[in-house]
Amino acid sequence: MSLAVLVATGTSTGLLRMNGLTEPAVFGAAGIVRHKEEGDGGTPAGRFPLHRLLFRADRLLAPPGPLPREPLSPGDGWCDDPAHPDYNRQVSLPHPARHERLWRDDHVYDVVGVLGHNDDPPVPRRGSAIFLHLCRPDRAPTEGCIALEKDGLWRLLAAGLSEIEIPA
Repeated sequence: MSLAVLVATGTSTGLLRMNGLTEPAVFGAAGIVRHKEEGDGGTPAGRFPLHRLLFRADRLLAPPGPLPREPLSPGDGWCDDPAHPDYNRQVSLPHPARHERLWRDDHVYDVVGVLGHNDDPPVPRRGSAIFLHLCRPDRAPTEGCIALEKDGLWRLLAAGLSEIEIPA
């Protein structure tokens, strides 16, 4: 199992480095933030375990590496409503509170690495759905996640990626 470090090279661009591998990455439009707030567009600073991988089995083979992997289904979502008890948890859809669909038409969530940010226990308004996922074709900033090209993500996962450090 291995730690990767995110090195910022711009406001929302950087490099994810681990054991001699360096992969270009994008992150939140508001940059790296010390105090994450729901909806602020920032990527939280800190050291976060990568708990598990969710993936679109209809589009991809299971990602490589030792992390637990689970296929996504059209009924998967993630609660981002700070007022709901399911805040920052995977949920089944339909769900009564505000949520994000994990089964998307674009390819951004074809692979979703669940990072251990604000999850033990979740604190309302401290940020939810902070993932490691695939970047958009135009490499646009995320809403607070870290995003990589598929090939780069596969290399890091195959090399044992298990934790990400995001320096402030």
